[in-house]
Amino acid sequence: MITFPYLESLNSKQRDAVIHTEGPLLVLAGAGSGKTRVITHRIVHIIHHGTAPYNILAVTFTNKAAKEMRERVEALIKKYPPSERAAIDSLPVVTTFHALGVRILREFHEQLGLPRHFTIYDRADTLRAVKSAVEKAGYSPKEFEPKKILSKISRAKGDAITAPEYKLSASSFPDQVAANVWEHYETILHAEHALDFDDLLIRTLGLLKNNPVVRETLQKRFKYIHVDEYQDTNAVQFSIAKILAGEKANVCVVGDIDQNIYSWRGADIKNVLQFEREFPGAQTILLEENYRSTKTIIAASNEIIEKNKNRVAKEVFTSNEEGEKITLYAAMTGQDEAEYIALTAKSLIEGGANPTDIAVLYRTNFQSRVLEEAFLNYQVAYQLLGTKFYERKEIKDVLSYLRLALNPGSNADLVRVINEPPRGIGKVTMLKVVEGNRSELKGATLEKVERFDQMMMDIADEARTKPLSETLKFIIKRTGIEVELKKSGTEEDLSRLENLQELVTLGRRYDDMSPEAAVEALIETAALQSDQDELKDKEEQDAVRLMTIHSAKGLEFPYVFISGLEEGLFPHERLDDTGIDHEEERRLFYVAITRAAKKLFLTYAHLRTIYGSQRVNLPSSFLNDISTKYIEGGNPNDRGGTSGYEATVWLD
Repeated sequence: MITFPYLESLNSKQRDAVIHTEGPLLVLAGAGSGKTRVITHRIVHIIHHGTAPYNILAVTFTNKAAKEMRERVEALIKKYPPSERAAIDSLPVVTTFHALGVRILREFHEQLGLPRHFTIYDRADTLRAVKSAVEKAGYSPKEFEPKKILSKISRAKGDAITAPEYKLSASSFPDQVAANVWEHYETILHAEHALDFDDLLIRTLGLLKNNPVVRETLQKRFKYIHVDEYQDTNAVQFSIAKILAGEKANVCVVGDIDQNIYSWRGADIKNVLQFEREFPGAQTILLEENYRSTKTIIAASNEIIEKNKNRVAKEVFTSNEEGEKITLYAAMTGQDEAEYIALTAKSLIEGGANPTDIAVLYRTNFQSRVLEEAFLNYQVAYQLLGTKFYERKEIKDVLSYLRLALNPGSNADLVRVINEPPRGIGKVTMLKVVEGNRSELKGATLEKVERFDQMMMDIADEARTKPLSETLKFIIKRTGIEVELKKSGTEEDLSRLENLQELVTLGRRYDDMSPEAAVEALIETAALQSDQDELKDKEEQDAVRLMTIHSAKGLEFPYVFISGLEEGLFPHERLDDTGIDHEEERRLFYVAITRAAKKLFLTYAHLRTIYGSQRVNLPSSFLNDISTKYIEGGNPNDRGGTSGYEATVWLD
């Protein structure tokens, strides 16, 4: 009997998934259950059974995940080399969906009438082209927001809908406008030999559907297909995987419905729920043993997620130790909460924990500002994953308006904001304004510049006479930034609006100063804090991580803080009045909890200042889903907070 030593490190369910190589396989993998281990060992197992590595495809969602999986596969192949010569002459294709699309489109570019080195539009390129398409379609970009139209087009492409199909089904006037703009947008893309990010997938799918030669070539090449994070696939990604799998359907998908947190980006949970219907004869294997977290953390996460209805039931368990109870801290204010987190992290580090073992997670970007401030005040090195608060575009825009109002000679600020948001002032006009040649301006162009001048005078009047928080509110409204971000309605722009609301909250701190002194103090704080944020490489590697929960997906840390557990914040109520998706928010909380291996801290604030107003908060309803036996109160450290255990009303 042939034995395979690489199977010895797997548990029975992992082994079943690895050795089931023929036909469709759905692996429902709980958090920390070793799904990447299953995929990498399965690839090696297939190679050991005589398949050339280049006939194996594995697809995931991020470059980081693809790189790590590729390295693990290569390490396993070196550790357990097969006898077949093909195994050492090639490697499996481990990539992301978009990179796979680029690879296929470049290889078969002639069939699509594209040059091999076609241009790939980034976000800025795409918005520029959509704005041009709006104008070519005979609409005004002020009336029909390019970002909103782009969002409609992008979502349709993700749902595998083509431009002609979209036009046929467009019933409302906004959809008809988007359909007309889409036609002109496609003309622009074609003229510039360009594809946008969504095209990398939708054009790949079209090629596979409409070209039998290409389809058969790729089906023969990729005899075994693996899809990681399957719960995050949209309609196009699902269709690409299904077509590539062909009649043999040697496709293994690994995912977890309970970690589906990207429905707003087009991820379709039905791809998991209906896998057995789409692939008749499919086998399903549950990976329920968690190797990451303590029994206490796993028990709490199970209690959270079992409340969801739209899922495949599974009970994650672990053989790890019982572990410490979950600490719940109820802060009096958001600042108190941030200080508690920073001081507790500092205490953990002084007790021997590595700073990189600690992560602070939050639901929305704006929460990072007060956390950054606390970590700086208590001299705890941190690394913010994502853009630092004062470096975010919308924050820099408002601060530029503020600086320009009190310093009209600041050309750098003038250039930044004169057409932000767009108000029809072009580069030539802007250059004349900067160079002091306003006398050359005439007609409508002159009127636009004069309206801008008047707006800046209004802002200057506010900045010299009103409290800083009121001035910031005025800028956000008077400049049109608020309307612009609300009109778009995208998740990204609503998040930017929340960041601006947090800037107003910050401004209240300076309201007891004279108006101009307050402006100077805020601008100085932004500049100095930005400088302090530029941690050196060594410090970046040896620092506490601050990030949104979405950014934390796929990562793990011994110590995890989840902050802002308040109704309306987490679960999060969107600013576009669409309410709360409780099931997705609960999945997001589940993802956050299961990032923790050793110790979990949950925090919330009774009072939090949002958009300059202090709000009294109820603790998150999610906290009532966790049994009190897993919870202990946090140490208030004499800063006015209370034990969350004592302050929370438990309804279980």
